Amino acid sequence: MATLVHMNASSDNHLTIDGCAVRVVDAPRVASVRERMPRPEDLRDTAEVFGLLSDPGRLRLLMALLDGELCVCDLAAVSGQSESAVSHALRLLRAHRVVSVRRAGRMAYYRLEDAHVRMLLDLALTHTEHTHAIHPERDEDSR
Repeated sequence: MATLVHMNASSDNHLTIDGCAVRVVDAPRVASVRERMPRPEDLRDTAEVFGLLSDPGRLRLLMALLDGELCVCDLAAVSGQSESAVSHALRLLRAHRVVSVRRAGRMAYYRLEDAHVRMLLDLALTHTEHTHAIHPERDEDSR
């Protein structure tokens, strides 16, 4: 990953990145964006959230949990995955505090715990529906 070192104050408008000069067209804007850029560790954490959401199997489970809690058996039935695959995905999601579990005897019921992830899922669904509405030809191409 490139590390931004400094921006020259000279008129040549170059930014030094890992010892190499990169041309800068709008130096004030670049400086402004660099100031509000999240810390590298915050960007890694954000990328990790998107990584969790990038797997279709995990995404299917999270979509199923939008309506409320379900046990592993029911999540397997809803998602079309094996109970083992569902349990594995839920362990990962639970480790990242995206879902939580409630135990009732031998049964474990999972629910979506992170309100921000819920908002991301809702927004992603809205985006997908919007894309289908403005590009109906994509649906025809997939047939």
